[in-house]
Amino acid sequence: MVIGKVYLVGGGPGDPGLISLRGVECLKLADEVLYDGLVNPLLLRHANAHCERTCRTDGPDGRILKQDEINQRLVDSALAGKTIVRLKGGDPFIFGRGSEEAACLRKHSIEYEIVPGITAATAAGEYAGFSLTHRESVSMVTFVTGHEASDKSGIALDYEQLAASPGTLVFYMGLDNLPRISQSLLDHGKRFDTLTAVISRATTPYQRTIVAPLNEISAAVAKAELHAPSLIIVGDCVKQRDEIAWFEDKPLFGQKIGITRPAAQAEPQIKKAFELGAQPILMPAIHIEAIDDWCEVDATLQRLDEFNWLVFTSVNGVEAFLGRLWENGGDARQLAGARIAAIGTSTAEALTKYHLRADLVPNEFRAEALAKALAPHVSGQNVLWARASRGREVLSQELTSAGAIVEELVVYQNLDVESFPGEALAALGNSQLDWIGLSSPSIARRIADLLPDSARDQLGKSLRIASISPVTSAAAQAVGLPVHAEATTYTWEGIFEAIKSASR
Repeated sequence: MVIGKVYLVGGGPGDPGLISLRGVECLKLADEVLYDGLVNPLLLRHANAHCERTCRTDGPDGRILKQDEINQRLVDSALAGKTIVRLKGGDPFIFGRGSEEAACLRKHSIEYEIVPGITAATAAGEYAGFSLTHRESVSMVTFVTGHEASDKSGIALDYEQLAASPGTLVFYMGLDNLPRISQSLLDHGKRFDTLTAVISRATTPYQRTIVAPLNEISAAVAKAELHAPSLIIVGDCVKQRDEIAWFEDKPLFGQKIGITRPAAQAEPQIKKAFELGAQPILMPAIHIEAIDDWCEVDATLQRLDEFNWLVFTSVNGVEAFLGRLWENGGDARQLAGARIAAIGTSTAEALTKYHLRADLVPNEFRAEALAKALAPHVSGQNVLWARASRGREVLSQELTSAGAIVEELVVYQNLDVESFPGEALAALGNSQLDWIGLSSPSIARRIADLLPDSARDQLGKSLRIASISPVTSAAAQAVGLPVHAEATTYTWEGIFEAIKSASR
């Protein structure tokens, strides 16, 4: 019998970019992923496995699993020969019960590996704008649980020692117990004016930081209505926040932006949203699939020497066309007789992965501009356009008018999704979405079909639309979606810039 392996992986504090490279490698290897409720679900895009969430309470996200049940699940799956990732928020061994899981696996002679993660304390301090230690003033830091196990043996926390500590105190999981924690420190001699910070949802666009003297922090946090998970940080290090805070100053901090690209292709937009301090909400309006029958494509690939120009109007077109060429035993040498046009810089960049350079890229990234730029070069020329199963016909029409002999070749399918993912539906239902980015007319039309009436009522109020181009804006307005920001550069980068300008 082949026994599997378990990876106990720290997923970091919330920002999906803070998982380790080793953690990502493990997710890619996994047959199953059992992840904590505090793990950012965006990390699961690195996995192709069955993923199940463990919850603290029963609810729509799943059934609560007690620690003994989790341990048994890991054992059973490993004995079945599977590779399992136990994905935990922060670090698995810092108040994460990872050591209990490791001990259980060792007891059953199951191989395991521990992958450390960035623990919430260090990340929260740094994202709030202060370091827990400082060469000139703070030489020690103490990690404390703010919620001790009810069946724990031995003495409770020694608040006399904690109050006397000259260093930084960090309490995990202590939000509900904040009044008792602060009062206990005061009762045992901690100065009433000791600066204290409570950081909620650290390292995410939902991060909120409340700073007050120790004797006022409970009231300040209650007034602010902070949510768990939160950390309590007590000490002079909090003073640094006035000088080096950075994360909450990002240009789109806290805004929720609907990313309507196909989920498998949204990685650059996810990264950009986090870079700007925004929360990306995946709400793909279309999905991309391979075509059902490659016969026409394969036949065309056999006569590429007949074409003077190859035209690509999307990254998907590049990857589908050139990917099929490679699968059929061909390579770039078969394109030697043709010049190549790309609709924009992203499409041109996709060509470079195949060691090809675009001969022509218009200044404006839309079909009309591409047709205008090509028109002086294509009279009497054979043009092959590698395209989607649907889309605007303006390019073919304009090139034909310019005297070109245009052959359209469908190399991938552009299909509508049936509904939004659960996270997007929840954000729309709770009026928690600030922007929706529209990157094509077809996406605009599909978003209009899928948008709930409650969300439509919020358009122009709490919810706004950003469009990639005038053509997309016109399509959106034709189906009743008002456009509040329009990109001047017709890319997703341009959409984010338009949102930034409109948010100032």
